[in-house]
Amino acid sequence: MLENYFPVLVFIIVGIVFGCMPMVLGWLLAPHRPNAEKGSAYECGFEAFEEARLKFDVRYYLIAIIFILFDLEIAFLFPWAAIFKEIVGTPGVKLFGFVEMLVFLGILLIGYVYAWAKGALDWE
Repeated sequence: MLENYFPVLVFIIVGIVFGCMPMVLGWLLAPHRPNAEKGSAYECGFEAFEEARLKFDVRYYLIAIIFILFDLEIAFLFPWAAIFKEIVGTPGVKLFGFVEMLVFLGILLIGYVYAWAKGALDWE
């Protein structure tokens, strides 16, 4: 019974070795010349001058949410486009598959126009 688990054990060991090997090789082979410049915090090319716990502007979050929304839209559009010939070739699904995608894109377009009208995409 234990011989059935041997390939799994080998797979785990190989995964750990391949995962840790680049870190160990980098630690062993990379030059180690520390200085104050390398150890300093880097933020947009200048030194940090304010407290780190300041509140962010809400527009950063809005842009991030809009990006995720349109990223998920693309993740839904690619599979649909990949099987578009099958959708069009199936008589019962032909119109339904196309109209459903138009409704999906319409809802996203309404959301985009709403965000644009509310000024979520404007920077001052």
